[in-house]
Amino acid sequence: MMLEARHISVNRGGTLVVRDFSLAARPGEMLGLIGPNGAGKTSVLRALAGLDPIAAGTITYGGRSADEIGRRVLGRTLAYLPQNGRIHWPLPVEEVVALGRLPHGAGSVDDAVERAMDAVELAPLRRRSAGTLSGGERARLLLARALAVEAPALLADEPVAALDPYHQLQVMELLRTTARAGTAVVAVLHDLTLAARFCDRIALMKDGRLIAEGPPAAVLTADRVGEAYGVTVERGEIGGEPFILPWRRHNRAPDRKEPEA
Repeated sequence: MMLEARHISVNRGGTLVVRDFSLAARPGEMLGLIGPNGAGKTSVLRALAGLDPIAAGTITYGGRSADEIGRRVLGRTLAYLPQNGRIHWPLPVEEVVALGRLPHGAGSVDDAVERAMDAVELAPLRRRSAGTLSGGERARLLLARALAVEAPALLADEPVAALDPYHQLQVMELLRTTARAGTAVVAVLHDLTLAARFCDRIALMKDGRLIAEGPPAAVLTADRVGEAYGVTVERGEIGGEPFILPWRRHNRAPDRKEPEA
């Protein structure tokens, strides 16, 4: 299923935080959404998930709008992993993961829960209370809940932010594998090397606008990274895979402008 946004704008608190943004997430592809803090990445992801209204433009899921699909079907069509997600109930790990099956109706707790727990290496903790988990374990638990939906599109907001290096690589490998199995995956990322290594395409945002989109090598150029982030990078390859390291700040940060109303 293709997930497509055409010329969308998002208004928050009377300010346009996303303006004239277009993007298509394709089945079997991992798309990285990157940009400096305040660029509008989370606002785009929440709009794609149907959580925030758009002020202009259209969003379609396999060519149909959310209204045409209906909220119940949309819940099975999209899996959403929020940034800094919280778990408010002292449920066992396996029951939290099973919440991902709710869009499929009563009695749908099945092998998908086991597959999701195995994928993030949480099956040994299945009976632990979610409230006793570390921050990294909790982040993987919430990813497992999203994976358990087994939706044709997965939206993940900073999925590796709370994880150590081992689990960052594990999650990025898992997201790429999920994409290769036919899911359209969109992930908000801050680590440029992880974005370059694991994403098929990159969308670079600044000040609520899309400023570049395409293969990682075409988007993550020194000039574009410098324009967006205000840093100089060092880059290279190890074993044929790229790395990009922010190395020095420019003398002044890139200008931040409020998107025009």
